Amino acid sequence: MSLIHPWWLSSRKVYAASAERLPTEKRSKMPPLNLGDPFPNFTCDTTVGTIDFHEWLGNSWAILFSHPADYTPVCTTELARAAQLAHVFEEKGVKLIALSCDSVESHHGWIKDIEAFGELPDGPFPYPIIADEKREIAVQLGMLDPVEKDKEGLPLTCRAVFIIGPDKKMKLSMLYPATTGRNFDEVLRATDSLLVTEARKVATPAGWKKGTPCMVLPTVTDEEIPKLFPTGIKEYPVPSGKKYLRTTMD
Repeated sequence: MSLIHPWWLSSRKVYAASAERLPTEKRSKMPPLNLGDPFPNFTCDTTVGTIDFHEWLGNSWAILFSHPADYTPVCTTELARAAQLAHVFEEKGVKLIALSCDSVESHHGWIKDIEAFGELPDGPFPYPIIADEKREIAVQLGMLDPVEKDKEGLPLTCRAVFIIGPDKKMKLSMLYPATTGRNFDEVLRATDSLLVTEARKVATPAGWKKGTPCMVLPTVTDEEIPKLFPTGIKEYPVPSGKKYLRTTMD
């Protein structure tokens, strides 16, 4: 069961359709989901039962990530690593949910392999997996891989990552081809960055990790520094003389 809510369809002027019935020309005209856009709501079948996505999300952050197919090697490594990190995401108030075009029954069987490969502790699998057999959600979110297809010739989902905020807007997206596995430690790092930059007027530099200095936003004036950064900042002099390289601890 998978139902895209009407408010999303009308606002985007898109009609829900299964991937196998959606003409290429119509698919190419579907508007992309951009950063800051409201994330669509939908009802779907998952390994924990039928859920309303926005109700499941509540006031939390969430990461929705798709994989091409169950019982495949790269996908097994990805979902195992996500499961290993699930408690870390949970401590940060971030929910995880996966998606592919396989059935709930397939997901349940495959989870046993994931648990064995990842050497996961006994207990319930730490996050639900959506069964998008009709590809309705995949079409709406632009997650179909134009190259990879199943044995029936239908497109598979690519390796997408969407991070959604408590305001139910998209904060970050990543799209990987089926041949390239994702680094979920990097997804965690990016999540930490989003959480820090949502709360403070900072940005995170290249290779940043939680607990290391952040960059003060260029829009922050000298007069605002004492109030916003009571522990102080560090300025880096540059030949231009411009005072834009300023750091503070997160």
